[in-house]
Amino acid sequence: MELTGIKTPLGLKIQGPSLDGIQQVGAQVQQILSAIPEMRSIFAERVSQGFYLNIEVNRAEAARYGLTIADVQQAVTSGIGGGMIAENVEGRERYPVNVRYNRDFRDNVEDLRQVLIATPAGAQIPISDVAKISFSRGPSMIRDEDGALTGYVYIDLNTKDYGGFVTRATDLLRQKLALPPGFTYKWSGEYEFELRAKKRLQLIVPIVFFVIFLLLYMVFHSVTEAAVLIFPTIYALTGGLILQRLLGYNFSVAVWVGYIALFGIAVETGVVMVVYLHEALDHRLKSGAAVHHEDIEAAVIEGAVHRLRPKLMTVCVVLASLIPILRETGVGSDVMKPIAAPIVGGMITSTIHVLILVPVFFALMKERELRRGTLQSHDRQ
Repeated sequence: MELTGIKTPLGLKIQGPSLDGIQQVGAQVQQILSAIPEMRSIFAERVSQGFYLNIEVNRAEAARYGLTIADVQQAVTSGIGGGMIAENVEGRERYPVNVRYNRDFRDNVEDLRQVLIATPAGAQIPISDVAKISFSRGPSMIRDEDGALTGYVYIDLNTKDYGGFVTRATDLLRQKLALPPGFTYKWSGEYEFELRAKKRLQLIVPIVFFVIFLLLYMVFHSVTEAAVLIFPTIYALTGGLILQRLLGYNFSVAVWVGYIALFGIAVETGVVMVVYLHEALDHRLKSGAAVHHEDIEAAVIEGAVHRLRPKLMTVCVVLASLIPILRETGVGSDVMKPIAAPIVGGMITSTIHVLILVPVFFALMKERELRRGTLQSHDRQ
């Protein structure tokens, strides 16, 4: 949050040519968005409500008394602001000694006008003789981003669905907020990080699937088998989405990290299943006897049965290690739960696919090769 300047999970940055206009737009935004049910609190910065004490030195009058601008500023600094004249040392502790006028002599403008300045001739004159003292209103701070004046609107929500809130709030602002010419606003805070993460994931997720497919093709030298082994990721995705919806987690970087880990586990178990199936079928092919439809089915059943126990052990170990995370409430649980949820849900649905559908697809592919006369041992492919 500190990287964006917004100290709340969500915020608005209003930019324009004047601070007064930015403050007015911020007040309108605060009034419009405060009616949204998800809003916990909203505060628009009062960027132009600072108070300043102005001391304008009359150079000509100061010169008549033999004073320079620095002499007048020194009187203002030491008498009104205070100046450190010494430092008290007590062991390892240091205490500065600061001297200035008592509060009764600097509490209002009239008293400040009576602050005395020593002239080179030895006389003392009030500062009002050589300077004009007044109060004025101005900006309490000046923010500048992208070459434009900027004001912040801090927003705190009772929901983690920042994307959905931003969509609804943007529609509401378009309907009710009339921006003056030259003024703009943009969303910031964690929502800004969410947008950046989505852009990265739009690049990373396709690369992950491509790499998985490429590795599968390098192992099995078959586009069809590589495509079949990609299906566990789809079934795993459905289980992850179901559990994610039940637990109320929105898509985030942590959730996508969980999905990427889930895809790797699902493909790995699918690869091991196909390896077992190939071993069972290759054993029959190497015997030299003619292979028929029944032999393929028997080999597939044999390989799937051998894979049943290792697959269930893998699933049980993963679930036993991750389900406790979903029940945690300690430090770091808000990050670990969104990672664990897709893996837990996806392991259940991918297990069904790997144990049932992968053998079925494998049998269909091998029967097709048998009809074409291209069926051969996997070791010779």
